[in-house]
Amino acid sequence: MTITYNDVKLTYDTDTFGFSVTAGNEVRWALDRTFRPYFLTEQGRTYFDEALKIEHKSFHSGIASGFYSRFEKFCIGGKETAVSFELCVWMEEATGDIICEWIPIEESEAAVLKVYWPAPMEFTSESERWYSLINLRQGILIPNNWNEKFGKVIFEGRFGTAGSYMPWFAQVRERRGCLTICETPWNAGYYLDQPDGTSYTQIGVWNDSSLGRMDHRRIIRYKFLEDCDYNDICKVYRRYASECGMVRTLEEKAVRLPKIRQLTECSFIHQGIKTYVNPESDFYDEKEPAKNNKLTTFGSRTEEIVKWHEQGAGPVYMHLDGWAEPGYDNNHPDYYPVCREAGGAEEMRQLEETLHAHGDLFGIHDQYRDYYRAAESFNEEEACRLTDGNIPEQSCWAGGPQSYLCTSRAPYYVKRNFQRLFEQGIRPDCAYLDVFTCNEGDECSNQRHRMTRRDSYDYRLRCFNYLESQKILASSEEVNDWAVPGLVFCHYAPYDFMMGKEGIEKRGIPVPLFGLVYHDCLIIPWMMDKVTEKNDYMLYALLNGGAPYLKRDGAYANIDGAFENECHISEKEQIERCKVVTGLYHKIAFAEMVSHEFIGGKKEIQRTLFSDGTAVTVDLGRQEYKIEKVN
Repeated sequence: MTITYNDVKLTYDTDTFGFSVTAGNEVRWALDRTFRPYFLTEQGRTYFDEALKIEHKSFHSGIASGFYSRFEKFCIGGKETAVSFELCVWMEEATGDIICEWIPIEESEAAVLKVYWPAPMEFTSESERWYSLINLRQGILIPNNWNEKFGKVIFEGRFGTAGSYMPWFAQVRERRGCLTICETPWNAGYYLDQPDGTSYTQIGVWNDSSLGRMDHRRIIRYKFLEDCDYNDICKVYRRYASECGMVRTLEEKAVRLPKIRQLTECSFIHQGIKTYVNPESDFYDEKEPAKNNKLTTFGSRTEEIVKWHEQGAGPVYMHLDGWAEPGYDNNHPDYYPVCREAGGAEEMRQLEETLHAHGDLFGIHDQYRDYYRAAESFNEEEACRLTDGNIPEQSCWAGGPQSYLCTSRAPYYVKRNFQRLFEQGIRPDCAYLDVFTCNEGDECSNQRHRMTRRDSYDYRLRCFNYLESQKILASSEEVNDWAVPGLVFCHYAPYDFMMGKEGIEKRGIPVPLFGLVYHDCLIIPWMMDKVTEKNDYMLYALLNGGAPYLKRDGAYANIDGAFENECHISEKEQIERCKVVTGLYHKIAFAEMVSHEFIGGKKEIQRTLFSDGTAVTVDLGRQEYKIEKVN
């Protein structure tokens, strides 16, 4: 079955339920014809072509032409069921894009848990000029001759998590590109297929159920580019994101939040006040109990700020962990009162006033996902409930046993808690709502506050919007496409390799895909560790046009990129390094990252260009950098 538009022919294969795109009598792209689309139920895998009734038809409308395939009745677990669905594959007239839709019709007799369709693109040439792009954290380029297997992807590649900051992946072969965008990303993700004995990578998409049902259309859009590289693909996605209302620049945000301009001048400090590890926590050290608890007073942090400035530090932003009872990662969402042992609300106000007197900004760590049983207001009625009635729990973090707060309740707790701070004369400039932008959206089957993953992301965004209404700059752990409209900055948005210990092999070539799309929309602080004499993270801060960390005390040792390094940098030297980075960042914070390139094909020499004409070149081999104006 075929349709042709503007000399491009879309052919739909009624045997494999895939398609190919032909231009000028040449097949440009085709889905893998060896892949059998399937779905999962509790009984296991069922293939689309096992349907007892399959029908196909073509259609034409005012916007598109395409094909429907309808699948009815499957034998699942030895029993005929009424499970049915449709596939719709069509070409959009306005763009030439190919759109694939999986449409649920009936699933009452067998819950469809996960769908694997469309197939991956055929992409088997083992050439470095063929490569795949995934949005795992900041971004990775995987050449098709990359010999190392990629391994597991965090969060199983789920869109909207640290596993994929943006809901797309792409492949380029000999400068022809295919950009695959998930338009319904809340219950979807990607997977990598690297067959044994090969070095090439195929990428497929999966869609899973929401509250036990596949209850909405799942939509994948394919955009095809000629004579392109990963820069072009990122710019095409930026235009798409702009059409969807996702591109909200710092320039726009600063109209309502003038302190954004002040934040672009700051070096970042991340420190804590009180740590208490619940004996039931996985982090509790039974052999050395004294290590479980520590305290630094607000007065001591105030003295440190004065000292930083005496040594010549410019403006800083202080992010403060563990500022309330009973300590970091404890009792959320009932994180109060302000830690008495550390000096209480009075000394916390003095710290804030000292920061402001030096032209600094002050922010606090907060949490509205981990729901601790030790919290005074803990009530299973407000916890996320699975469709089987169970409440998921863990004891991973310092506060011990916890479930997850239904995100529908989070905006109310945010408002309550910040009003309590305001009443004590504490009004932070910034607030960090932990984990919202790196963890998947939650679901809750409690009928009193039933919530899908999509709802969960919307509620998280409402929390950021409340902070904006109070003139507080919102941040979270990492970054994500869905959060861009409401987020001002983050804790970090690193390359994947930065989250592991030194010496671990890179799983591809790091490229700033997120920066190429959203550099001028968010403030991203970068690690400034000098890991070894041959690996200085300052170069990545410059290359990516980000803000610097003056000091970053990890909340937990040896996770989240917080490792001991062999190179010690004195405070004086770190101040000077940060001045270089802030000097650059303040100039280009509101500028789009126009391009990134490898100079002379050498992966160790990289260059970024920003829309104000600033170019940054780093030589990772020589550990050198150059900043210049090119126009």
